[in-house]
Amino acid sequence: MFLRDDHGLELAGAAGGRSFGRALVPIADLSPIDRLRVKAAQIDWVPDLGAQIGSRTWWRGLATCTALCAATWVMSPGLDRPIVGETPAPLAGAEWEEARTQAIAPLGLGADTGRRMAANDLVRPLAETPERPIIELTATLGDGDQFASALQRAGVGRGDAAAAADLVAEAVSLNDLKPGTRFDLTLGRRADRTVARPLEKLAFRARFDLNLALTRAGDHLALDRRPIAIDNTPLRIQGLVGSSLYRSARAAGAPAKVIESFLKAIATRLSIGRDVSAADSFDIIAEQQRAATGEVQIGQLLFAGLDQGSKKTQLVKWDQNGASQWFDAKGQTEQRGFMGMPVSGRISSTYGMRFHPLLGFMRMHKGLDIAAPYGTPIHAAVAGQVAFAGRSSGYGNFVKLVHGGGLASGYGHMSRIAVRPGETVSRGEVIGYVGSTGMSTGPHLHWEVWKNGAAVNPRSIALASTAVLSGEALRAFKARVSTLLSVKPGAR
Repeated sequence: MFLRDDHGLELAGAAGGRSFGRALVPIADLSPIDRLRVKAAQIDWVPDLGAQIGSRTWWRGLATCTALCAATWVMSPGLDRPIVGETPAPLAGAEWEEARTQAIAPLGLGADTGRRMAANDLVRPLAETPERPIIELTATLGDGDQFASALQRAGVGRGDAAAAADLVAEAVSLNDLKPGTRFDLTLGRRADRTVARPLEKLAFRARFDLNLALTRAGDHLALDRRPIAIDNTPLRIQGLVGSSLYRSARAAGAPAKVIESFLKAIATRLSIGRDVSAADSFDIIAEQQRAATGEVQIGQLLFAGLDQGSKKTQLVKWDQNGASQWFDAKGQTEQRGFMGMPVSGRISSTYGMRFHPLLGFMRMHKGLDIAAPYGTPIHAAVAGQVAFAGRSSGYGNFVKLVHGGGLASGYGHMSRIAVRPGETVSRGEVIGYVGSTGMSTGPHLHWEVWKNGAAVNPRSIALASTAVLSGEALRAFKARVSTLLSVKPGAR
């Protein structure tokens, strides 16, 4: 609790306290005016309005507060009258320069202290600003950009850019430089402002396993190759399938593209939704490159395994005849499925009897019509040999492929043919382009399939092929399988 300690009023502290600074005179000996002053001094005109609410002291304090507020309101000049003030005159000349040096602007522009004195008679202005002796900068190779062009945009002269391109081409192909490659450049001093600065240094990462550096030695540039040690140990990831094979593999650390390849490989032997259970375990082995500088690159899937207890599926990618296929651990591959669509489009007419739009009567339609925009690429549905490629009456521009086993396919109404008779084509290879030649009402592909010389529905042909490795190829394949299975899971 705090009490007033003004002289003449009660004091804070013990009961024995006394008031100092004023003589103790009996009130009876004072004049009437002095007695009135003493009584007025004993009255608390500004009591605490939060205490003793409703008492005489409280009402007296409220009256005092109201009187002070009213007096302030009466004596105020009003809100509509502006307050007269003086504005200092703006600085000019040397005073403005001196004040500016004290501001924060010079510090923001890189000054040390913000102090800059105005120039005097001993200061002579420069004819031109001096250049830096060297400039260090970076440049980035854009998509579809040329190496020399990227250097010239950064300020390198045409001669130095061409010389640098020739040197780099000795180590790597300039076309193999990936977009986004960053170059660290150092440009030296030039004789005058009318010429480009000379290239003093150039450093960049040309490949995952190679750094290149160019330095100036006299009047020419020298190339310095700096190889980076690479560890090619594959990455092996194992785990339980759980509620989702994809999510479990992702949680184990497998990249999304590797998991997609894994699912496609397993789907050639099993049904992912029907045959795979939560208790099964997966085994993924993928290419991996680890650089000595710390970077890691994950490549293609090499091994796809699925352990179902009583049954194990182990598939290894193997290159044969220039194509990659998935073989099981015994060196055998099997492909099943139906013919794929040779062109991306909409089936406008199915196989069977139909009313011919041009002849005007019912007629057997021996193939599928697939409507597609003019010039759409047409792909071989199955690998085979070109038996015919040319003009064929109502078919227009027509290609016939022979696939073996009594199976053949034909593609009509092409706008342009992309193969020649006797040529061997692989599955998915472009053999022509959609058109409207022959008896046709618009751009589309007439796709026809024959089995032992008789026309059949192309969508009803089931394909199955089996290949088995033997001899030296089988021994190399088994050595590859043994090497992959020796990789420890989680090795990084």
